[in-house]
Amino acid sequence: KPQRLRRWRVWTSLLLVWITCATHTSMSALANQLRGLDQGGTAPGMRQPGEVRGTLTRAKRGWVWNQMFVLEEFSGPDPILVGRLHTDLDVGNKNLKYVLAGEGAGTIFAINERTGDIHAMKRLDREEKAEYTLTAQVINRDTNEPLEPPSEFIIKVQDINDNAPEFTNGPYHATVPEMSQVGTPVTKVTATDADDPVYGNSAKLVYSILEGQPYFSIDPNTAVIKIALQGMDREMREEYLVVIQAKDMGGHMGGLSGTTTVTITLTDVNDNPPKFSKSLYEFTIPEDLGIGQVGGKVKANDRDMGENAKSTYNVIGGDDKDVFEITTDSQTQEGILRLKKPLDFENKKSYTLRVEATNVNFDPQFSGSGPFKDTATVKVAVEDSDEPPVFTQPSYLVEVHENTGVNAVIEQVAAHDPDITGSLVRYFIDRHTDLERQFNINVDDGKITLAKPLDREMDMWHNITVTAMEVRNHSQISRAIVAIKVLDINDNAPEFAMEYETFLCENGKPGQVIQTVSAVDKDDPKNGHFFIYSLVPEMSNNPNFTIKDNKDNSINVLAKHDTFRRQKQEMYYLPIVVSDNGSPPMSSTNTLTIRVCGCSKEGIVQSCNVEAYVLPIGLSMGALIAILACIILLLVIVVLFVTLRRHKNEPLIIKDDEDVRENIIRYDDEGGGEEDTEAFDIATLQNPDGINGFLPRKDINELQNSIVLRLFLLFSKGHVVSSL
Repeated sequence: KPQRLRRWRVWTSLLLVWITCATHTSMSALANQLRGLDQGGTAPGMRQPGEVRGTLTRAKRGWVWNQMFVLEEFSGPDPILVGRLHTDLDVGNKNLKYVLAGEGAGTIFAINERTGDIHAMKRLDREEKAEYTLTAQVINRDTNEPLEPPSEFIIKVQDINDNAPEFTNGPYHATVPEMSQVGTPVTKVTATDADDPVYGNSAKLVYSILEGQPYFSIDPNTAVIKIALQGMDREMREEYLVVIQAKDMGGHMGGLSGTTTVTITLTDVNDNPPKFSKSLYEFTIPEDLGIGQVGGKVKANDRDMGENAKSTYNVIGGDDKDVFEITTDSQTQEGILRLKKPLDFENKKSYTLRVEATNVNFDPQFSGSGPFKDTATVKVAVEDSDEPPVFTQPSYLVEVHENTGVNAVIEQVAAHDPDITGSLVRYFIDRHTDLERQFNINVDDGKITLAKPLDREMDMWHNITVTAMEVRNHSQISRAIVAIKVLDINDNAPEFAMEYETFLCENGKPGQVIQTVSAVDKDDPKNGHFFIYSLVPEMSNNPNFTIKDNKDNSINVLAKHDTFRRQKQEMYYLPIVVSDNGSPPMSSTNTLTIRVCGCSKEGIVQSCNVEAYVLPIGLSMGALIAILACIILLLVIVVLFVTLRRHKNEPLIIKDDEDVRENIIRYDDEGGGEEDTEAFDIATLQNPDGINGFLPRKDINELQNSIVLRLFLLFSKGHVVSSL
């Protein structure tokens, strides 16, 4: 601080000397210029308000008057003298008055109205306002009349180095790949200085590194930070803090400075190969480990990160039978050893594998660093396990004829315990696959026998599951599929393919085909079906019909004459024998029913029912129905008539021996006691409404009316039907 204070005092003294000299020279020039005002002209360098200012030149050893200068940030006990205005009219005349107007007049700048001295009343800052435009004029003190036109001039605030450089965007963060070459640009910083960049060196900045060497350098003019050290390795050090300084005054002594920090992070490149944590791995894997299950894990570490640290693993030796595979865990980058084939302790008890780890993303620029891979040895010891029995084959195919006898042996399965100790094996049939219990198996030797007769036409295939279980350990079970195909024998006779409905026209021609007949057979001979058709022997010379072979397992039935009449015979039955070519051959007799019908001239069947027999006697079917309806109507009338007669014979008063109702009727007669049976009528008690006369029962009356109405309607309908 004392050194800075002494330095400030020296600069202040120099500035005061400069201000004094500048003021004196400018006032001398001003006096010479104002002399021309007495002659009614304008002083050189002065202009009327509104005139365009011309190019001003500086006189030798003097200042052009219309530009005055004042140092910024100057402060003292008294106002600072900026300059002095003078006119040739001022020859000691006290009637003259100097007037100042314009920017800051009266507030920032004040003029001595008698001497024309201009003073700065406040401390000025060039960074806030660099210049002020003012107007000067001389007037008569008494009359305030102008003695000369007003003249405009400028007061410029002279810059001093009072602002230090600033990094407005700091602190900075940047990245650069590790192992970059010397001179590789990293980033650029920028500082600003509020001082005048035109006047002096107050805003001329020079950049330098205060901290961060020898790793980085900076261009003093462009402020570009670059790599300065070869072989910077992220795995050794990842982050650097660099301190940058910007100094004004061109970096010379006395200049102000500002600093910022730049955090530089080295990004990863693939410059490190994978490396196994150990050269030998040993695993013990049980022989019953499932396919695809994990047998062990290996790990090759890579000092790189992200994509550059990814590796793939391969088995490159010791696995001639391709029993193992190794994959990469994408999360942990471990090599996962899995089984591709089952292990067998009895065949091979150990394996020695050679495993290799290789980088996925190889960077050619680091190929000179060596191969980006590593190898390790993996020893696998197979552990003996109690294994289930093993069938001689995983599945069996058996063919058996459907006429095979019950209890016959159709197949024998075999399984053994692969363990060294070797346990006995028992055999069973999974009854879920043999619900009908069609087969049996011998538990000791695995012979499968037939428990029920087979029928190929019912089930052509039987798929059963046979289990083999160790006697010593019942939990050790194996299964095998036995597929049984039932072979066909000729045990079914052929028969008509369908029930044929055959019609024969009365006006048919001899030799016409009246039906095509085909047959089916449930059997399935190897060479296909071949059917033989014939008439039964007793009808081989049938006078009405004959058959013709179509050579495609079908026949045509033909009529022999054209004299078929329904009046003579409506139905014909033609027995046909169908035989196959099996061994032994099977045959069946099927009857074809042929109905004689009336047909149109085109041969279209029109009628084949009973009506054909009725029409010749002259009565149609409608007439027969009408006659039958009349007969039924007469029977109904008779029944209704009898019913009506019965209703008339029934008494209107219902007498019931058990009628115990007691109705008290008041009348004037005096009875003669119990023996007087004619004194009153008991019907009066049972029917009080009959006291004043006979009243018929309503239900009897309604029934009679209903019966009469129905009889009338029926007779009317019968009359209509009879008329028809």
